[in-house]
Amino acid sequence: MKEQGRKVIATNRRARHNYAILDTYEAGVALVGTEVKSLREGKASLVDAYATIDDGEVWLRGLHIPEYGHGTWTNHAPRRTRKLLMHRREIDKLTGKVKESNQTLVPLSMYFSDGKVKVELALAKGKQDYDKRQDLARRTMEREVTRELGRRVKGMR
Repeated sequence: MKEQGRKVIATNRRARHNYAILDTYEAGVALVGTEVKSLREGKASLVDAYATIDDGEVWLRGLHIPEYGHGTWTNHAPRRTRKLLMHRREIDKLTGKVKESNQTLVPLSMYFSDGKVKVELALAKGKQDYDKRQDLARRTMEREVTRELGRRVKGMR
């Protein structure tokens, strides 16, 4: 029976805080067997992960997939560099954007899509500290406005 739908393995919540997301892409990941088995157990960490483009290929670095518990000597290295599978046109477009305008590739989430492991990559620009503070203040204000509207609808004020 083939797996259907989308099952999230890991998300990078810090990425949206530290970077302004400009565009997102979906990429496949070239993995070995024990890595897939470890991912099926829901184990992965995108905390220090980032993507680079070297010689026309996209590589995911810093992704931590722990060793598979029932693996033998064939087990994988937890932080090895993994190749991302994308179309040539997408890679060429990303290469231009990353080189010309000081942008970076950050993985936002990792998930199973119809049984295949995919990574949602974001073309992002780093935020300054004042941008982060402004975003936090804006979210707090929006939360307070929503809360106040909810109270008025319920007739509490």
